[in-house]
Amino acid sequence: METRPRQRSTAEERRATVMRTAIRTFAERGYYGTSTMDVARGAGISQGYLYRLFKDKEALFAAVVDYCSDRLREAAAEAAASVRDSDPEAVLKAMTASYDAVIADREILMILLHAQCSAGEPVIGEAVRACYAKQVEYVRAASGASDEQLRRHFADGLLSNVIVAIDAASVDAPWVRTLRA
Repeated sequence: METRPRQRSTAEERRATVMRTAIRTFAERGYYGTSTMDVARGAGISQGYLYRLFKDKEALFAAVVDYCSDRLREAAAEAAASVRDSDPEAVLKAMTASYDAVIADREILMILLHAQCSAGEPVIGEAVRACYAKQVEYVRAASGASDEQLRRHFADGLLSNVIVAIDAASVDAPWVRTLRA
């Protein structure tokens, strides 16, 4: 019986595994409820190796926020490219639908919510601000929307976060219909 030599994962593959694990773990328990040991164990690596990939827990969580920011930006770009109308409202409508599709992935939604709650940590706060800056400036450039239209778009997105997080769709009540209108 011939045995093949064990092929070792590259640092890039390990980093991708750590990111997937970190997203899942932080989404479940938040920044404060998750230890680097939880992430390392879930990724099948030692905590020491995790620290070779990421300086500390804040840096790891900030990388997770950056990942989510990139997913939002990619979805917005796809939505903007699909619109054949240059009207800012048409572009914003498509981007809203893309945002709703992204946050339907509860892991991404929960990372965004946990990130806002953890923004008092300097590195995380900077990652959250950078996320918003990238999103706002991209949507502005791609849609041509006014500041008021942008404000409404992002306000509606934040309300969508709450509606999805509390599973308001499962409740048939006037207050839910008002928020979802």
